[in-house]
Amino acid sequence: MGLLNILLTAPLAPVRAVVWVAEQIADQAEEQYYDPAPVWAALADLEGRLQRGEIDQDTFDRAEDELLDRLQEITEFRRGRE
Repeated sequence: MGLLNILLTAPLAPVRAVVWVAEQIADQAEEQYYDPAPVWAALADLEGRLQRGEIDQDTFDRAEDELLDRLQEITEFRRGRE
């Protein structure tokens, strides 16, 4: 049965390879999207811009809220994977 199985499923090998590659790409994209490091860096940059006077407090508050919401989304996603 092993040889027969190999012969019958051999034409599907390229399809399985493409599916595997697509899954690997999706996993990497998901890992990058849910990485909190860039969000923390953006928060630090935002605070520096406020301290240097490049942005006002209202702009800072709006951007900070967006970044904190993003961190919350990342945290919830990572909890769901555990």
